[in-house]
Amino acid sequence: MKLKFKKQEYQTDAVNAVADCFAGQPKVDGVTYRIDPGKQKANQPDQPSLYDSGFKNHELKLTKEQLLANIQAVQQRQNLPQSTTVVSNRVSAVNLDIEMETGTGKTYCYIKTMFELNRRYGWSKFIVMVPSVAIREGVYKSFEITAEHFMQDSDYNKRARFFIYNSKQLHHLEQFSSDGGINVMIINVQAFAAKGKDNLRIYAELDDFQSRRPIDVIKSNHPILILDEPQKMEGPATTKALEEFNPLAVLRYSATHKTEHNRIYRLDALDAYNQKLVKKIEVRGISIKGLTGTNAYLFLESIQTSASSPPVARIEYEIKQQNGIKRSVRKFGKGDNLFALSGGLAQYNGFVIADINAVTDTVTFTNGVVLEVGDATGDVNESTLRRIQIREAIRAHLEKEQVLFHQGIKVLSLFFIDEVAKYRRYDDGVEQAGEYAKAFEEEYKDALDELPLLYDEPYRAYLNGIQAAKTHNGYFSIDKKTNRLVDPELKSKSTEADDVDAYDLILKDKESLLSFPTSKDSEDVRRKKDVRFIFSHSALSEGWDNPNVFVICTLKHSDSTIRKRQEVGRGLRLCVNQLGDRIDSGANVHDINMLTVVASESYKDFTASLQKELSDSLSSRPRKADEAYFTGKTIKTEAGEIKITPQLAKQIYKYLLKNDYTDDNDGITATYHDAKKNDSLAPLPTELAPYAPQIIQLIDSVYSDAALPDIGNGRKGKINPLNQTNLDKTEFKELWARINRKAAYTVHFDTTELIRKCAVVLDTLQVTKLQYTVTTGHQKATVTYDGLKEGEGFEVRESATEFESKSIHSAVKYDLIGRLADDTKLTRRTIAEILMNMNSTVFSQYRLNPEDFMIKTAKLINEQKATMVVEHLTYSPVDDKHELLDIFTVDKHNDFTRAVKTNHHVYDYVFTDSKNEREFVAELDTSAEVVVYAKLPRGFFIPTPVGNYNPDWAIAFKEGAVKHIYFVAETKGSMSSMELREIEKCKINCARKFFTGITTNNVKYDVVTDYGTLLNIVK
Repeated sequence: MKLKFKKQEYQTDAVNAVADCFAGQPKVDGVTYRIDPGKQKANQPDQPSLYDSGFKNHELKLTKEQLLANIQAVQQRQNLPQSTTVVSNRVSAVNLDIEMETGTGKTYCYIKTMFELNRRYGWSKFIVMVPSVAIREGVYKSFEITAEHFMQDSDYNKRARFFIYNSKQLHHLEQFSSDGGINVMIINVQAFAAKGKDNLRIYAELDDFQSRRPIDVIKSNHPILILDEPQKMEGPATTKALEEFNPLAVLRYSATHKTEHNRIYRLDALDAYNQKLVKKIEVRGISIKGLTGTNAYLFLESIQTSASSPPVARIEYEIKQQNGIKRSVRKFGKGDNLFALSGGLAQYNGFVIADINAVTDTVTFTNGVVLEVGDATGDVNESTLRRIQIREAIRAHLEKEQVLFHQGIKVLSLFFIDEVAKYRRYDDGVEQAGEYAKAFEEEYKDALDELPLLYDEPYRAYLNGIQAAKTHNGYFSIDKKTNRLVDPELKSKSTEADDVDAYDLILKDKESLLSFPTSKDSEDVRRKKDVRFIFSHSALSEGWDNPNVFVICTLKHSDSTIRKRQEVGRGLRLCVNQLGDRIDSGANVHDINMLTVVASESYKDFTASLQKELSDSLSSRPRKADEAYFTGKTIKTEAGEIKITPQLAKQIYKYLLKNDYTDDNDGITATYHDAKKNDSLAPLPTELAPYAPQIIQLIDSVYSDAALPDIGNGRKGKINPLNQTNLDKTEFKELWARINRKAAYTVHFDTTELIRKCAVVLDTLQVTKLQYTVTTGHQKATVTYDGLKEGEGFEVRESATEFESKSIHSAVKYDLIGRLADDTKLTRRTIAEILMNMNSTVFSQYRLNPEDFMIKTAKLINEQKATMVVEHLTYSPVDDKHELLDIFTVDKHNDFTRAVKTNHHVYDYVFTDSKNEREFVAELDTSAEVVVYAKLPRGFFIPTPVGNYNPDWAIAFKEGAVKHIYFVAETKGSMSSMELREIEKCKINCARKFFTGITTNNVKYDVVTDYGTLLNIVK
């Protein structure tokens, strides 16, 4: 498998943010200079150097004022705080901060930035500096796997030459200096800022380097320095050493900057989560609970539900057997007596199950003891805790794998341990499984035995083809003398290992770990592909990641030096399928990309720590949504950038205030975030409505605790079983055969018709007159120092708003036709004809406010274009179809309060999103006319020009009872087209054409408000 890379807007924005800071810098393709040839040894004849001429980066020609203007322009368009000066220091005159959340591809971004800086300005010498060997090896791997991607990119069409600095392989420095192309040196900080003979060679005149100092050869290139994780390289010795590199500029990339310079890009944890650029996180916690007066061992693993029987609890307990006491997991129901079922163990006296509550996830015993899912009590030593964690990680893995296997996504789980002996032992020179490896294989076999896979032959075959002993492997340091796995050596005050061999193993096998085994694989390749569970030392937890890590389990004592964000960081990257395509689009991105963390502490404690770390990392975000915050901000629209005026800012502020979306301190409330989550935000005022998405994005930029990513409780999720009886019904198979068609759409429309429609709608155009505010004030009678600092030395007496009704005589020359052509993607000729057909009085408004005229005109034209696209849309069936098991997968839900038990649905439960849906399901399920129905999962979608559309329901009626036996329905609380959003209406209209084009008269598609409406249509 080859990982694929594609252009993503947020990454392009990060690249442009850096490149635009140097706008106006002349392009010079390398400045030639004579490389210092050094001195030959006395006993050697003079030899001509292979590298007489070198190419260094051209000097920065911009003034500080030009640089600051560029930086402020970049910050302005991203609504970042404005820098008041270009931050310079002894290391470099230019220091730019780029904030990017872990897992969003910051390494890819700074590699692409090198290509972009080379393309625009000719700079070609770069140094990537990292804080550890771990990150260094990961960066090198990234250069390797992206090389072909950038070679094929039409913007660049070239390769970069890259190498890791090694004080014993200095010929690379000669090539670095003499080559005119993009050259990158990757170096870890220990190679120049640590004590030790090898580390100091960079500053020494070396005989094997013609009596030259390596650092002098490096600094001659005037390189651009890229610091990866700069917060770990801010010690005095490191900072002093950086001066020696003579950098043209320093670019700092991190998710957690410690020292602030000129911050020009921000993609923090909240941005990454809201934009679905990283996995969503859920936690399976384990809470050790001490029960007074009892030592009864119990672990409440889960509560399972079924539509046909009461809930049952899976509990681990102890059983008395002939050869001693053994711990076992079994299902218990209400009324079960643990004393009797344990073989009469006295510790379980009084433990009779009084209640099993699937909503609160609790089990209550008659003696008053209450356990919540994840609670462990009694004799819980470390060995017991680790075994529980291993079991939970395996269960989480298999639950995900059942769903993702059919989508071509290989699931990996990662265990971090603190001692290799717990995984692999060498007793008397013989390699044996350690405690954790033994526990894993025992628990894995038990989990497979309990897996209900009667109807899933492909997945069952996949599992049966991999032995328990071969599905896990350890990635550790290797002793070169004995070839045994060993604990990595840690440097003083470090929690990370500098072990090249261990990282080489992990990174070398990356693509194999992502691939399913095939019959054509060699024995060695098959061995690597069989691995689904990875054990690694906790000291090797940085610098590498694998996108398909879906479960992380840390089998070690909680360590205050390891932050929770670091613990989950190895699994945040979005997953890839067998084609190497990243799964990063569609409504179900976070349904697929869900990272489960199996913690050794309670869910509450783990999430509290993680949320605090996330909150601390967002400290630079604004806290107040007041008028001052919104004023002057820039929003991007289809027609260009718009600056928020004081009047618009006041309207946004009033909108938030009116709907209780802000509190007394102007902070964003939970009410706002709940409304946004439920898609029930109050409509914006008319003047703001055209910019709704951009204004909501501005509001979202204000920090509030309620905005923090929702970290789910992994134990709350319960399987919603497929109702195989309903799935196997002939009526459902017939329904599925009729609607299971994929199609491609084409659009043809008449330009003359578009011109006519645009001219008609443009006659309604109302351009906003320019307005200005005159504010009068005077200095306060008494002024304090603090008042002056806060800008409160003056007070406003009055303000008046006036409108400009005369023509604006601007020095700016507008290309009206060109601008509209760009914004609408129509030809200049078509735009000209549209304008010529406009009412002359309406067109005259252009002189009053050219910018507003162009923005609103482009918007109206684009709306007409979209309408015509739908009107002239046709669908053509393609050969491809949806696989049933890909669509109706193992379904898991956290909130069973939304569940409705059913008899005729293809799952045991239906999860509803509204009261209207709940009532609809109740009538569907009790109707004598309905044989079987399905709430269609998100995987079943129809492509449309405005995004994929997922219908709500597929229903099969009794033959003879209705006119249309098979029905696909969309349920809406209101049928008023004014209450349906434009984009939603467009999708529904496309769906009508889709079903008309690919199905027979027996299948009907329509939008209904309730079951009564549905019956009127089908009868």
